[in-house]
Amino acid sequence: MTFKFPYPKEVDKNLFKTDQTGLPFYGLPKDVKFCSNCVISNQRPSSAIEFKNDGVSNKEVINFDADNLCDACKVKEIKQSIDWKERERELRDLCDRHRKNDGSYDCLIPGSGGKDSAYTAHILKYKYGMNPLTVTWPPILYTDYGYRNFKNWLGYGKFENISAKRDEFTMRYLTKKSIENLFHPFQTFILGQKNFAAKIALKYKIPLVFFGENEAEHGNPLADNFNSLRDKSYYTYKSLDKIYLGGIKFKELLKTIKKKHLEDFLPPSIDSFKNFPIQVHYLGYYLKWIPQETYYYSVKNCGFRPRPFRTRGTYSKYNSIDDKIDDLHYYTTFIKFGIGRATYDVSQEIRNEHLTLDEGKNLIKKYDGEY
Repeated sequence: MTFKFPYPKEVDKNLFKTDQTGLPFYGLPKDVKFCSNCVISNQRPSSAIEFKNDGVSNKEVINFDADNLCDACKVKEIKQSIDWKERERELRDLCDRHRKNDGSYDCLIPGSGGKDSAYTAHILKYKYGMNPLTVTWPPILYTDYGYRNFKNWLGYGKFENISAKRDEFTMRYLTKKSIENLFHPFQTFILGQKNFAAKIALKYKIPLVFFGENEAEHGNPLADNFNSLRDKSYYTYKSLDKIYLGGIKFKELLKTIKKKHLEDFLPPSIDSFKNFPIQVHYLGYYLKWIPQETYYYSVKNCGFRPRPFRTRGTYSKYNSIDDKIDDLHYYTTFIKFGIGRATYDVSQEIRNEHLTLDEGKNLIKKYDGEY
């Protein structure tokens, strides 16, 4: 008997033998270094375009200067000198240009009920007078408390929401392939998280999209932080020939899965923006973004509640808690890059002066790599 989707292939144990060439996977730096200010290492990959991940291309990593100071710590220094009142004026001007008074949507905010999307939607509506439509690419496997936070987000804020209804069999298949081929269980969620909002904005003719924090703050090149706009390469494509899902070429996937089901995971084409350009902004460019402060705000105003117990692999309870796959995702980053969930949490809390370096090191020793 043959099966359309065969049993997972056997693991090649040769991959785990000593590498005689001495070359690290993913093109990572051979010599591991740690930031002189926080605990992040030079193995941390920068944000990438997920639908171009073929599993073999080298990864860009966080930059260190001659004094071993990482770019994320330099961003923290830059933020200290920003005139945040002027940035807020820029935000008000942007909202004034797009605000509608007829009850129709004037901006779109993606999220699944976490603290950042809750903060973004609530403050834009109740402080800056916008009327946002919220959109959700649901997690792979909602946690009970994550789903409650999602419902609270919409209920407390009185937001209308469009949630993606994707083909769940395709979702499971691509998630499985992303684990087998990329050791990246979170890829299917990230694909939708970055692509779904632009699709809905085009469909409903909403020209303004807001994400919360710019991921570039945590390790992308410094220049990525000097613009409020997300680069279009993250949410548009030019050619299907260059698209990979689960590490498999799109055209190869068409032999197994219907195109209409795969299209749920694709971004809009660049040509689709010709007649209706949209702008995708980071709210964190305009308002000083501190994760702990967005947590406090979302608890007070949005019904957000932390995990009822400590998150595996770290000491915190409120970051990335809506998907059961989160824990596995951070465990795979620990295996691939030597950077687990505690390291990610500690590094940003040191930069925001919520932890000392010694406290952070102790927390990493205690929790990093736990699963």
